[in-house]
Amino acid sequence: IENILPKQFLKSICRKLNYPTLVTNMDDDPNWYTAELFGRRGYVPKNYISVRPHTWFVGGISRQAAENRLRPLECGAFLVRESESTPGEFSVSVSYGDHVQHFKVLKDGLGQFFIWDEVFSSLNQLVDFYKINSIAKERTVFLKEPEGSLARPRHAHALFDFTSNHATHLRFLRGDVIDLLDCSDAQCWRGRCRGRVGVFPPEYVQPIYH
Repeated sequence: IENILPKQFLKSICRKLNYPTLVTNMDDDPNWYTAELFGRRGYVPKNYISVRPHTWFVGGISRQAAENRLRPLECGAFLVRESESTPGEFSVSVSYGDHVQHFKVLKDGLGQFFIWDEVFSSLNQLVDFYKINSIAKERTVFLKEPEGSLARPRHAHALFDFTSNHATHLRFLRGDVIDLLDCSDAQCWRGRCRGRVGVFPPEYVQPIYH
């Protein structure tokens, strides 16, 4: 997931505005994210970044779970997941139509991402490149964001308690399952839980992809 860091938080490490940074952990604390910039990892307060979520990033699911999701989908359907073998790194799993292929995302000394020769400053840029350039060498395979259940989660697990008293907010507890009614706004989702309907911040939940 790519994010934009504002100037006041970056002034100690750079003098420019709007560097994309990679958020590598959003689960431990709703107010702090673990993020990576220029190959250096640290903590970033939630209110200092603007999250650009993508349905293709599914976090720490297994290789087998990725294959189960992608196998029924068209050639080019893909997801990006955290590497099972190397914590902190990533893999791109891609449907070839007849099977699922996994590509390990490598990083160079500057913290840039690559699979083949081209290097990118973020996973977003890598994905965008392989949407118009074949990710495979032995055949032509362009990444395609899948339609259907993978791209449109209908439920989510609550990662933290959300106990706002605002009338329009949806209250829930960690572990609750929330019916997702509207996820079109990246900053505010609408859902149903325990018979109530309301809005809530998406970083408090983990979407469930069937």
